Amino acid sequence: MRITANHRVAILLHEGILGGTGKTGLTLLRYSQAQIVAVVDRECAGKNLFELTGINKNVPIVASVAEALSYQPDVLAIGIAPSGGALPDPWKVEIEEAIAIGLSLVNGLHTFFGQKPESSLQPGQWIWNVRQEPTGLSIGKGKARSLSGRRVLAVGTDMAIGKMSASIELQRCALNRGLRAKFLATGQAGLMIAGDGVALDAVRVDFAAGAVEQIVIKYGPDHDILFIEGQGSLLHPGSTATLHLLRGSQPTHILLVHKAGQTQIKDSPDVKIPPLPEVIKLYEMVASVAGAMQPAKVAAIALNTAHLDDAAAKNAIAQVHEQTGLPCTDVVRFGADLLLDAIVTD
Repeated sequence: MRITANHRVAILLHEGILGGTGKTGLTLLRYSQAQIVAVVDRECAGKNLFELTGINKNVPIVASVAEALSYQPDVLAIGIAPSGGALPDPWKVEIEEAIAIGLSLVNGLHTFFGQKPESSLQPGQWIWNVRQEPTGLSIGKGKARSLSGRRVLAVGTDMAIGKMSASIELQRCALNRGLRAKFLATGQAGLMIAGDGVALDAVRVDFAAGAVEQIVIKYGPDHDILFIEGQGSLLHPGSTATLHLLRGSQPTHILLVHKAGQTQIKDSPDVKIPPLPEVIKLYEMVASVAGAMQPAKVAAIALNTAHLDDAAAKNAIAQVHEQTGLPCTDVVRFGADLLLDAIVTD
């Protein structure tokens, strides 16, 4: 099960366009190859998507799944992740109604749909509960070190600052140059876009590094360069995912992602973000396990400047470059060529 270019997708995004819960849906809007035919957000119904999000797609915003049906979707994708992971009951009813009339469902929540024995699907209809642990897992053993290609892991100074977007932009840039490049998804939105990968937060902690290793070993031999989607941050007190990604992927290159001007962890404001040169040292030390594993250098910095105008963004990029001595740009805004050059020429 995966979303393809032939699918017509409606995205459930109630209160997610203007709120902080719609990252998955907004990412699908920006990067999915499918035909996005409607966005469901009762708070923003009738408004202009580009004006609200900056995403240059001519997609109508409607108030309900029932209204979205007039645009003939065949898939409903849940694009929101409410705090605590639970959907309000009225939204659950909308989803169940969509399933009942024959829409396929893409669900990135921890709560699964369509698991009851009495559930019956129409021919060709499917339910993809994205957050599932892969089969055949074992603990990580550092096997990715044996691969000859480049493995670029995106890491961050915080959560939800653009690690996935940076990896996708770099993969697209590499493909345009004729490189055999692959984006390896490790989160729900990335999986919806790529169609495969590993839902890292659904994997038992003992097997998390092994799950990453499994997917890297699967695709590494047939590609010149892998762009591995980052999760979490070593700086975040509640995050463990980054360590598993470092161990499982055994990166040859590290891409540091940072939000311009951010000085503290968003969810834990008492935790300060150190100067970027210190963050770089941290990631390089942990990646190499103080010399026990192969070294991996931070090759470049992807700066998230979405909250700045063009002049301020360019100034912030110049400051980070001066501070770190590394290539730096906002890959969504200005393209990924500068950062890809740093990776492929190293």
